[in-house]
Amino acid sequence: MSFGEQPAYLRVAGDLRRKIVDGSLPPHTRLPSQARIRSEYGVSDTVALEARKVLMAEGLVEGRSGSGTYVRDRPVPRRIARTGFRPAGDRTPFRQEQADDQMKGAWESGSEQETAAPAVAERLGIESGGRVMRTRYLYRCEGEPIMLVTSWEPLALTGRTPVMLPEEGPLAGRGVVDRMAAIDVVVDNVVEEVGARPGLAEELLALGGVPGHAVIVVFRTFYASGRPVETADVVVPADRFRISYHLPVR
Repeated sequence: MSFGEQPAYLRVAGDLRRKIVDGSLPPHTRLPSQARIRSEYGVSDTVALEARKVLMAEGLVEGRSGSGTYVRDRPVPRRIARTGFRPAGDRTPFRQEQADDQMKGAWESGSEQETAAPAVAERLGIESGGRVMRTRYLYRCEGEPIMLVTSWEPLALTGRTPVMLPEEGPLAGRGVVDRMAAIDVVVDNVVEEVGARPGLAEELLALGGVPGHAVIVVFRTFYASGRPVETADVVVPADRFRISYHLPVR
């Protein structure tokens, strides 16, 4: 194989992908059979099979038991707005940001104390094994699950305060900035790192995704005078949503 030449199965997958994208193979159309791919492209059964596997791994097609392989619907990605931290009055940042797009957001959550895993402890700047409050959120837009968030706060900071439980007490449901301010902690910075990976089975089950699909992961940490006060993983289905950042120019 010369430099730059693709393996045969990738060339076949690329041509089929192009037909799916340009509409020549519209959603719900049956993908050409392995025998037809072999005949049309002049390749072996192994190459035809590997090409189909590539399209399936990319989420472009899906297998239906006893029926064959079909082109999947390709949803138009919608926008999830992120504007950086800001005091949000009586709204959480999620509710405020989605209101900017006239979206109806809601969520469910649950909190429990746990021992910080090494990676979480490092992000919070505490010793491994330190106690944290973990809160898990499932956010919905007009009933559709769109985002999973797992948040950790060091109990050395919030323990035995009115804001120890993020969704209970006098500031229930308020954002990190407002809650920390209530215990005289001034949040002055937030860092977000964005990555992608295959979604975990339990994540995709909650978000209504297909096994093997990719998710966008935002690793977010709030700081007060250089001290991490909250860190979170924000997980969003990559095939249905894009994350849009609106940041002030200073």
